Amino acid sequence: MARLLVIRKKAVIYYNMSSLYRIIKFSFQDITRNIWLTIVTITILLLALFSINMLVTVRVISDNAVAAVKEKIDISLYIKPDTLEEEIIILKNQLASSDKVKSVVYVSQQEALGLFREKYKNNQAVLSALKELGRNPLSPSLTIIPNNFEEAGLLIAELRALDNRIIESRDFSDNTVILEKINSVTKRINEIGLFIISIFILTSLLVVYNAIRVSIYTHRQEIEIMRLVGASSSFIYMPFVFSAFIYALLSILLIITIFYPFLTLLQPYLEVFFMGYSVNLLSYFVDNFLLIFGLQFLIVSLINMVASLFAVKKYAKV
Repeated sequence: MARLLVIRKKAVIYYNMSSLYRIIKFSFQDITRNIWLTIVTITILLLALFSINMLVTVRVISDNAVAAVKEKIDISLYIKPDTLEEEIIILKNQLASSDKVKSVVYVSQQEALGLFREKYKNNQAVLSALKELGRNPLSPSLTIIPNNFEEAGLLIAELRALDNRIIESRDFSDNTVILEKINSVTKRINEIGLFIISIFILTSLLVVYNAIRVSIYTHRQEIEIMRLVGASSSFIYMPFVFSAFIYALLSILLIITIFYPFLTLLQPYLEVFFMGYSVNLLSYFVDNFLLIFGLQFLIVSLINMVASLFAVKKYAKV
């Protein structure tokens, strides 16, 4: 009895393996037999994936642009040159105690002069004028970095109202307009990108649906024979579903092959644009490889399989 069960189990395993082999073989025959239809289907999926990844790229670039602008936001209070350093330190500590302030940097007259000379080291006219002046015309300053960009406006309002006799002037570098423009452009690009992606997803559904329909027509005699010999509905479904899976896999492999060299070409231009900041798209896509391409593979596979199931159900009469 035990031996009979073992033999029966082996027979079931062999049958399942044989069925899987036939399903895969039937699927690859379908893909190669309709090669041009396969190429068109994969091309449409590839364009859809390229649009999605371009949208991700734009989002990463815009996030880095916003971060770069935020890092440049500072507020400067210029102090009267004859102020004692102790008084400046007291004001610095007073400002640093605010929960709206991230840090306060004190720049003395000598440090300001050194920074000025470094900035204009290649401009001899400016350096000559400074030398002719015979004294340090620059004032000490306190550079204030906001703790939170969203509260920068409130901080600026507080500093405008700050009444302290040692303050000579105030310089508020408000980059809100720049950030609003970046966010506006990014939002517009995202809206256009989502619209394009929606069109590609719909097109992909229709292309895969029609590809499977043509495959069913091509294999109509085989499907009829399957029905006559008592093949299960799942056995008729599976080759076409597996073909949809192959379309998804090939399109993902191709987009990876194409997109990484594209990022490599784009990276030098970003480094020039974001000079002084660490913006590395290639590293971002490498670090988030499974999340980005794994999710895309699941979505494309789902779209393809849904289209395949509808086509098989309608045209194969399963």
